Amino acid sequence: MQTCIVHLIRNSLEYASYKDRKSVAAALRPIYAAAGEQAAKQALEVFAEGPSGAKYPTIVQPWRRAWENVTPFFVFPSDIRRVVYPTNAIESLNMQLRKIFKTRDHFLNDEAAIKLLWLALRNVLAKSVRAAFDWFSAMSQFGERFTNARG
Repeated sequence: MQTCIVHLIRNSLEYASYKDRKSVAAALRPIYAAAGEQAAKQALEVFAEGPSGAKYPTIVQPWRRAWENVTPFFVFPSDIRRVVYPTNAIESLNMQLRKIFKTRDHFLNDEAAIKLLWLALRNVLAKSVRAAFDWFSAMSQFGERFTNARG
């Protein structure tokens, strides 16, 4: 099991005031961009002892609680990490569907809800999907395991 880095960052930024979010996000970056688990753990300690960690100690707690579920992320080389952590197609789809359903309080029946869901999915899937950055070099890192799983 691996905790989603994006969710952990979003959760962390919820504790920071709006005016401090950019600086807190910049202070968190060395943690999730670290070369390995040890470097990330050191970066977490630097964050905790730094100005952002001192001002917002509640940000450090979720990282420490989720640390065992974050560490599998650091096993991958940076090429794979760049593809794995920011690519969240399911999240994007859920966000777009929530946006469509948010404005409707209720439906006359189940068929009306299903029809709206189908139309929303059709529109979302008709849009062009951005290819993941440097996907092929990341795919080659998986080697035979990945190519056998595809075909």
